[in-house]
Amino acid sequence: MMMKFKTYILIAICIFTAGCSDFLELAPKDATNVKNFYRNAADMQAAVNAAYGMLTSSGEYGYAYYNVSETRSDNTYNFEVGGNLPDAELDQFKMASTNEITRLMWIDTYRGILACNAVLDHIDGATMDQALRDRFIGEAKFLRALKYFNMVRTFGDIPLVLSETKSVSEGYGQARVATAEVYNQIVIDLTEAEQKLPLAYTGSDIGRATKGAAKALLGKVYLTSGNFAKAKDKLKEVIDQGNYRLLDDYAALWPVANANHQESIFEVQFKKGGTGTGSSFYNNFAPRNSGTNVIKVGFAGGRNNPTADMVAAYERGDARKAASLATGYTDAATGKFVPDPYTLKYQDTPFAEGDADNNWTVLRYADVLLMYAEAINEVNNGPTAEAYDAINAVRKRAKLAALPAGMSKAAFALAMEHERQVELAFEGHRWFDLVRTGREVVVMNQHFKSPVVAEFNAVFPIPQTQIDVNPQGIKQNPGYTF
Repeated sequence: MMMKFKTYILIAICIFTAGCSDFLELAPKDATNVKNFYRNAADMQAAVNAAYGMLTSSGEYGYAYYNVSETRSDNTYNFEVGGNLPDAELDQFKMASTNEITRLMWIDTYRGILACNAVLDHIDGATMDQALRDRFIGEAKFLRALKYFNMVRTFGDIPLVLSETKSVSEGYGQARVATAEVYNQIVIDLTEAEQKLPLAYTGSDIGRATKGAAKALLGKVYLTSGNFAKAKDKLKEVIDQGNYRLLDDYAALWPVANANHQESIFEVQFKKGGTGTGSSFYNNFAPRNSGTNVIKVGFAGGRNNPTADMVAAYERGDARKAASLATGYTDAATGKFVPDPYTLKYQDTPFAEGDADNNWTVLRYADVLLMYAEAINEVNNGPTAEAYDAINAVRKRAKLAALPAGMSKAAFALAMEHERQVELAFEGHRWFDLVRTGREVVVMNQHFKSPVVAEFNAVFPIPQTQIDVNPQGIKQNPGYTF
């Protein structure tokens, strides 16, 4: 069903990824030639698909995102602890400004923003149906908001580019702006997107951004920026839409055959088959040195491994543990069990190495329920019956007892932190949850059992390549001196 959409992504992305300079990776070496493009609905759909396609790139959800959101946290670690691989450096908070992961993230995310800006700059001149025009605008604004949300949470102050950058000289004017200004633009984009996007799609369009996706992301943005009342109201709108529900079985969330299910709100779409649109998660997440015991095709990367803290985080009887991780594998050659934990959420047999069908879930209904409960707790200075109902619905599916009544605001917040960790493990939420609540220093230093993490680590170092090409507009984040 999704093959058509995913294949079009591969074709369309070629429009924007060729011929970019290293400056913000926003500007082609020469002025963009659009004379024979952006003329009609087909051209605009290709342009929109290019913006979706960049989500699968190494610098976005294909590789960088799980490193900055999971490996950075106490949930997972890289097999080469203490080593000098980029993800091991990130995992151990020993990052330099030359780290390859953050460089890729900056480059590819701004390429994706360029693709969104190209749509928005040219769509008014295309001959097409107005309803479809509005939908494309909504999709482009949702995608731009999502990309900026990931960037501002990772780097703090960043350049805010809202139109297509057409030359290198134009790019030199792009300096970092305050985080608050970036969040303001994200809210503007998502507010317009939710008005223009449909509730759902059918056929080959399933997987595109919807009204619910825009609302859910906006609720998360409000929660992250501390606007709890607006977060509560917006998340309630998602709940009241009535077109999402918790699946009965937590394990049913992950099989590739069940992608884009009724709990899913937005997934990054991957498709194996040698077309360049497959995902590498299962290869990367299989235990290092496990050979073909876990994954049958390609390497076993040993990245994003569950930590001992993560394995121990589940309550007794929590049905999510067995569906989320394995504590090891049996070596076929020796018959012995090897205690090397790995995630089970991204299983598939790849078409070739790094070419599997696993999507990356960005937003799902359980996340909305938990955010809603968190927002209520903040707004009301303690949990209400409605907050308990939301979190307990998630716990009930996990075969766990309801939380006890009468919890204080602080106790409920810690219960929420724990619930989000085990419900959303390995899905790209943990590090940003800790930063959002101001708990990253305490939790991570407890994890390391030493004072490894400082307040400045809440954001990552700006890639040195960006500082080198624009030293006046791009300065390093405080605390990073190399």
